[in-house]
Amino acid sequence: MTGEKWMHDVLNGHEKRCFNMFRMTQSTFRKLVIDLESKYGLLPSERTSTIEKLGIFLYTLSLGASNRQAQEQFQHSGETISRIFKEVLDAMDGLSRDILRPRDPEFKEIPSQIVNDTRCMPHFKDWIGAIDGTHIDIIIVSEEDELRYRGRKGTPTVNVLASCDFDLLFTYVLSGWEGSAHDSQIFLDTISNSSLNFPKRLAGKYYLADKGYPEREGYLTLYHKIRYHQSKFRGANPRGEREIFNRAHSSLRSCIERAFGILKARWKILKELPMYSPQDQNRIIYASCALHNYIRRSNIPDPAFVIIDRDPNFIPVEVQVNDDSNSLQEAHYLSTNEMTKVRNDITTSLMASRRSTRRRRIS
Repeated sequence: MTGEKWMHDVLNGHEKRCFNMFRMTQSTFRKLVIDLESKYGLLPSERTSTIEKLGIFLYTLSLGASNRQAQEQFQHSGETISRIFKEVLDAMDGLSRDILRPRDPEFKEIPSQIVNDTRCMPHFKDWIGAIDGTHIDIIIVSEEDELRYRGRKGTPTVNVLASCDFDLLFTYVLSGWEGSAHDSQIFLDTISNSSLNFPKRLAGKYYLADKGYPEREGYLTLYHKIRYHQSKFRGANPRGEREIFNRAHSSLRSCIERAFGILKARWKILKELPMYSPQDQNRIIYASCALHNYIRRSNIPDPAFVIIDRDPNFIPVEVQVNDDSNSLQEAHYLSTNEMTKVRNDITTSLMASRRSTRRRRIS
């Protein structure tokens, strides 16, 4: 069976088959083909349609398929598979630039999820997203770079910094730092380097960050040396106002862990990036995040997002979020006066809300 005929069978067969092969529904796949053709320059060739080209690309990303496996599935030569993959990756660069950004660039609106949740409103009304990093394993590293790219588990990795909103949409992604780079180093370089285009916030707005990041104006961290992981509160109530704040902070910030989790669960290629150049490895990471946003924003029900939306505490096991707690990380902790006031004000608001709830229950 030719690749074109196989694509026809998948796109006109059972919906589950399409999702298993390409990690998106048939409707989303067809919509993506049209957008890549009309907006980002993906063109058919004499023997290969844009549908088959996108199929080759998504088959590689979703299953982590090798060039040889793609040859067998689509009945093309290895050279043709490589060329088509690069063509689609080029088109995906444009999509990545357009979609890996906030939907509300000035962050003027309070997310509906915050407004409609009494646990968040009005305490976290100025929250605009969460920031964190994750490691992605890579195969090829030059001998002189091997030590720099060696991550915490001893394997070469790329360190990826990202921010996301409450809806699990990535609002910023930066890939390319070596695995040994410290979270705080990446963070400080990113927010201070205007050429990296990290989304600017309005005065008074802030991102949530964990203890791996130094506190700066607009980046709210936890109370230091107080338990904060969601798993540590299961079956146990927080003790004291600082643990109450940390639990609320951790609950909201888990959106970035959930976003990373569903990203890695969907695109198996991110388990270990294959033998591409470092530049193309980074482009694949951006493309994977862009596709994540595209699927989320398509308004077409997606099986993976349905599962994660059903349980606000569910984080796919594939996630590997940075959670260093070594002495170097601890040494960078320094609270700012502004963010200390924000943290204390939120804590006061949370405590007042709890007391009010208790009074209503008693009455």
